[in-house]
Amino acid sequence: MPSAISRRAAYASVVALLFGCHSALVASESAAPASASAIADTARIRADIVYLASDALEGRGTGTPGNDSAAAYIAREYATLGLVKISRSATCPQMRPGVRECVVGRASYSQPFSAHSAAAAHAGLPAELPTQNVVAELPGTDPAMRSQYLVIGAHYDHLGRSPFDAMDPEAKDAIRHGADDNASGTAAVLELARRFHAHPARRPILFVNFSGEELGDLGSEYFVNNSPVPVDSITAMLNFDMVGRLRNDKLIVYGVETATEMRGIVDSANTVAPLKIDPVGDGFGPSDHASFYGKKVPVLHFFTDMHEDYHRATDVSSKVNVPGEVRVIDYAERIARDIANRPARLTYERSSAPPPKMSGSGPGNGTYFGSIPDMGSAGDTPGVKLAGVTAGSPADKAGVQAGDIIVDFGGKAVKDIYDYTDAIGTHKPGDVVTVIVMRAGSRLALTATLGKRGS
Repeated sequence: MPSAISRRAAYASVVALLFGCHSALVASESAAPASASAIADTARIRADIVYLASDALEGRGTGTPGNDSAAAYIAREYATLGLVKISRSATCPQMRPGVRECVVGRASYSQPFSAHSAAAAHAGLPAELPTQNVVAELPGTDPAMRSQYLVIGAHYDHLGRSPFDAMDPEAKDAIRHGADDNASGTAAVLELARRFHAHPARRPILFVNFSGEELGDLGSEYFVNNSPVPVDSITAMLNFDMVGRLRNDKLIVYGVETATEMRGIVDSANTVAPLKIDPVGDGFGPSDHASFYGKKVPVLHFFTDMHEDYHRATDVSSKVNVPGEVRVIDYAERIARDIANRPARLTYERSSAPPPKMSGSGPGNGTYFGSIPDMGSAGDTPGVKLAGVTAGSPADKAGVQAGDIIVDFGGKAVKDIYDYTDAIGTHKPGDVVTVIVMRAGSRLALTATLGKRGS
């Protein structure tokens, strides 16, 4: 099972393992771009990151004034480009006066919602945090494709001043600036919006900036469940999370097996100033693309890998390799244009990639079930609702489905994600267990044989 309590817990253990000695991070030797347009790109991206990771925004924690200011900054950038407002709120959560605007039924760049996180509440944070996604549309040039959307997205929230999920809890209420995580991804989306505005594609593009990712992909879960366009009209989603630390030209790209055509697209885009692409097939991973893949949307996630400043106050803008990020954006733009301009939609594939093997990503004995909890619904009802299951996993073979709510695992009642994690941890690989799920109002008993992570 992917990390249930926090989708970042696995990453944290990897960082501790790889950077326990706190060795100095060495940025890649990427040469500065020479052309005037590339220099302008670099300056814009740097300015976006510097502002978003500034002390003034205090780490952009979900539900904080700094998070609101970041959302307002993003919305202003979209307004400057003249992008289309399409989000229309059905209801408005409680707003902070003078900071958020929410008018029921009125088109807006803001998609307000209340972030509910069982993990955050367990750690003593407020159980309900009013926040917002930022959504803008760039219409396409081909009327025949006006209802086929490409989503380009990134989360803009970070940890704020909270030590919850931080790698440096000893720093207490210090600002975790989140320059790479994820001011870098936010800046990438803004830059792509500028580029596509200058040269539109055949298909319309939704640029979406999510809040609440650090609490469990809450913003992207809210978006796919309350999308301003039909989810089945989304042909693909490209996600940018931590793309500011390119080293040795290495770029990890998740989701290359989520569409029949995807690997070919990824490979063919890497012919100009090629990067060393590390492809990963699975579309379920620790970031917002997983919410879309759970709705059968092909996805890609761009990631320049972990580093010693992850979830620490030392993740500051001066450490971002901006010329390297420009190379990542250049590469991603070629992929986005391929998808947005090709005559036919991508063909969704259900990934059967093996589960990742990393310490801290589940029970200590490596017991594996293969469920993907829907963290956006955490705390709404008793049990654990699933966003999906990994193809070929024990959960899949047992007949567990996306949307199921697990209420009992191996004879132990499951009221929340903590009960669920504990219940799995009491078993070992090879155990046969009964899993009780609620599906369409009915209680079903399913039998699963647990596997071993990484096998």
